Amino acid sequence: MRLISMMIAAAIVASPAFAQQTQRSSNPQGVQIQGNTDIKAKNENVTAVAVGEGNEAKNTTGAIKGGTQIQGNTKIQASQKNATAVAVGKNNTAANEAGVIGGK
Repeated sequence: MRLISMMIAAAIVASPAFAQQTQRSSNPQGVQIQGNTDIKAKNENVTAVAVGEGNEAKNTTGAIKGGTQIQGNTKIQASQKNATAVAVGKNNTAANEAGVIGGK
């Protein structure tokens, strides 16, 4: 009986190792890039503050966001310096985005 219990426990522990890996994206469409992509980004003294309900404040530099399809060569050189994004109140959004391609 102990041998059967140990074999079942070993099978349960080992099963994730044999599971098939799948590629996932936070966006159903994901990011599809065909070609060369060169991104050089720099942030300096950036601040993002969100206060309230459902607010979003963000500083994004040199990003390719979900739902984007790029074919060919892409070169992004972005720089932010002393950028501040502040959202105060209900359903407000503030963003500083330099060198961003794609959705929200």
